[in-house]
Amino acid sequence: MTEGGQEDLDRIQHGKVGANQRRRRFSVVPGRCPGNETITDSRIHQNPRERVELSPNGNPRPAIFLATRLIDVVEEQFESVFDTKKVVGEDPLAELRASDRSFDVVVFSLDIEMRAKQIEALPASVRALATYSVGTDHIDLGFAQERGLAVFNTPGVLADSVAENAIFLMLGAARRATESVELIRSRSWPGWSPRQLVGFQLSGRTLGILGMGDIGMRVALRAEALGMKILYSNRRPPASSERYASGYRSSVTELVRESDVLLLACPSTEETREIIDTALLKNAKPELILVNIARGDLVKDEALVSALRDGRVWAAGLDVFSGEPDICAAYFDLPNVFILPHIGSSTREARLGMGGILIDAISNWAVGRGVVNRVV
Repeated sequence: MTEGGQEDLDRIQHGKVGANQRRRRFSVVPGRCPGNETITDSRIHQNPRERVELSPNGNPRPAIFLATRLIDVVEEQFESVFDTKKVVGEDPLAELRASDRSFDVVVFSLDIEMRAKQIEALPASVRALATYSVGTDHIDLGFAQERGLAVFNTPGVLADSVAENAIFLMLGAARRATESVELIRSRSWPGWSPRQLVGFQLSGRTLGILGMGDIGMRVALRAEALGMKILYSNRRPPASSERYASGYRSSVTELVRESDVLLLACPSTEETREIIDTALLKNAKPELILVNIARGDLVKDEALVSALRDGRVWAAGLDVFSGEPDICAAYFDLPNVFILPHIGSSTREARLGMGGILIDAISNWAVGRGVVNRVV
């Protein structure tokens, strides 16, 4: 987070955010991505001859349609920088199409699918899509590119929050948090007993990470501080000089066989969808804990539920689900499942950073500057 962003956060936490403070903008330095990782020049999407012709909306500022409602301070930042219209109804894209205004950019998040059908129906004035998320699997990037749309996302700025949530899920599953909370909130706790709700400590156990990207690396650093051994599997093997290189496993099956805790931190692709199935779970060590912070469709729900019921998987910590918010009902009845409502990036720090990086992306794109977080 930039210095200005931290000042805003401090004011929010102490209830001292005024209109002027809320208009402070974030700054993304070309060549750097929030989260402190260096972005090489080849990853900066820049075309010095590209200069966006903005819609004739009577305002020199880009016209933005906020199809997803954001936290107040971020919405006010958008309004202070752009000509911004916030969605008011329950069908954002229909409202966009029916508007008598022209918009240059649609800002939305995971709650809105932007497939070919939706992109094709966008008003002709729309020149860019800005998703308030790191993931882009809800967008048909190929079709967006065919139509000539720029696409921006929010890398780096939410990685720490998601990594902390992964540790929370690991601890919640290992320490039987679901049962513990239910016991004490039901007011039926009989008092301390040496036999009560015995779980596992993470120290000394092996964490296997499927997808050692930015978030996976940040989880690894935190888990290592807890005394865990780190293994991982990626599409490509690491250089021998890379951190945790000795923990690389070339196959998911090999990773599962050696892991006490298996963390899903990879993107949803044709290769990874429903990768957690009955066949893979047969390779699990006794008392495996499965944690998913990536995408719900990486898990075949019936297979995981069956494994949780018969003890092949000891516990699960889940923050994402297939078909959310309509999730597999069996999870509600399993005491060894610690579930959260997709809150991985739900921190003030992440929300402010996500808004800031999109504001800078749109501002730079509109005047033909390079954009670090341009996907297409």
